[in-house]
Amino acid sequence: MVKNITGITIFFVTIFWGTSVFAKMPGADPGELWNYITKTSPYTQWSFWDDHKGMIEGREPHGSLHKVYVNNAAYSSHSVPLKYGAIQVKENYNKNQKLMAITVMYKLKGYNPDDGDWFWAKYSPDGMAKPYGKPSGCIGCHGAKADNDFVIVHDIE
Repeated sequence: MVKNITGITIFFVTIFWGTSVFAKMPGADPGELWNYITKTSPYTQWSFWDDHKGMIEGREPHGSLHKVYVNNAAYSSHSVPLKYGAIQVKENYNKNQKLMAITVMYKLKGYNPDDGDWFWAKYSPDGMAKPYGKPSGCIGCHGAKADNDFVIVHDIE
């Protein structure tokens, strides 16, 4: 019996290894983060905030329209601060619905305690990041919602 349970356990670990359930989270590196959100755990398969679904009217610097995806760590955070590992991905579109940029907030323990431990990145549609890290523009704008853990588009309960 123990031998069968061990075999079943090894089977399931082998099947699920490499899926986002067991995937290693990226560090404070824009390339690692891009790979994670586009290949390891594709963000387009994540949830929307319940009160912010699909294409929504936006404002600068994020464009006329946007979609905001959140991973399970963010979505399942029901109070501030959000759980470490929370990621919010915003697709930024112009008025003609052309994708112009992808902006990301990633909650990384110990990265930037003064500003909610968020790692920020703005990517071109092909994955080139600039700016990233601790951009003063991101922190300055989102800092207006510091009491909501820097999340602007959704009020955390």
